[in-house]
Amino acid sequence: MQALLDNLLFIFQRFTWTSLLDILLVAVVFYIVLVWLQGTRGMAILRGVLLLVMGLGLLINLLELPAFSWLWRTILPALLLAIPVIFAPELRQALERVGRLGAAPSTRRPVAGQVVQATIDAVTTMAESRIGALIVFERTTSLGDYLQTGVLLDALASPELILQIFYPNTPLHDGALIIGRGRLQAAACVLPLTSATEIPMADGMRRLGLRHRAAIGITEVSDALVVVVSEETGMISVARDGYLIWDLKPEQVRKLLLAGLASSPMRAWFRPWRLASWWRPTPKSPENETP
Repeated sequence: MQALLDNLLFIFQRFTWTSLLDILLVAVVFYIVLVWLQGTRGMAILRGVLLLVMGLGLLINLLELPAFSWLWRTILPALLLAIPVIFAPELRQALERVGRLGAAPSTRRPVAGQVVQATIDAVTTMAESRIGALIVFERTTSLGDYLQTGVLLDALASPELILQIFYPNTPLHDGALIIGRGRLQAAACVLPLTSATEIPMADGMRRLGLRHRAAIGITEVSDALVVVVSEETGMISVARDGYLIWDLKPEQVRKLLLAGLASSPMRAWFRPWRLASWWRPTPKSPENETP
C-alpha cells in the first residue's frame, strides 16, 4: 500500500498543464470513436475486442504462461493490422466527411424555390394519401454513381410528375428520386443503407424500414438533403448529415430545404452545434432546428 501511495505521489508531482492537455486530447479521441460507432455493428466488434484483450491481458499477468504469452505477443500485431479491414465501412464514411470539408465551392446552379415548392406540393398530397416517397436533393457532393442505378429523366420539376413517379405499382415508384441543378435527374435510384441497427430519434431509438434507412445512408456518404414520406403513417421526415428529423409539417420541410440548399456546407460546419454532431449527430426537434 505504501508503494502504491508513493507511486501516486510521484505521478502528481510530475503532473503539469501539458499532461492535462494530453489526457483531454486522448479522452476526446475516445469519445469521438465511441460516438462514431454508436448504433453500428462496429460497436459490437469493438466491445468484443476490448473484452478479449482485457481478459487475455489479465490471464497473462496473473499466471506464468510463457508459451501462451509468446503466442499473444506474436499475433497482436496481426490483430492491429486487421482493424482497418474490420472497420472499413466506418473508416470510409469518416474519410468522406473529412474530404467534403476541404471541397471547393460548388459551381452547380442552386435549386430554385420553384423546385422546392413543387416537391412540397407533391409530398403534401402523398402524405395525405399514404404514398411512400424518397426524394434526394443533391448539393456539393456529386451523386453521379447513384444516378446510374436508376432511370435518367432530366426533366422539369412539377408536382404532377413527382406524384406520377411515386404512384404505387408504376415502374419508377420503387427507389429514390434525385433532384439536382434544379431538375429531376433520375428516378428509381438505389441508395446505400445506413449501417446503424437502430436510428436515434427525438423520442428514443427506433427501427425503421428500408426507405428511411436509405435516406440516412445517402446522407452519411454525401451532403445531400433527403425528404421521406412514410407509406405506413404518412409522416414526412428530412434526413441530413446522417440523422433524421421526424414528423414534420410541409411548411417546416420547405423551410429546411430552402435553408439547407441555400447555405454553404463549409460555413455550416463551423457553427457551434455542428462540432458535436459531425461524427454521429443527435436528432433535433423541428422547432429548434438551426437552418
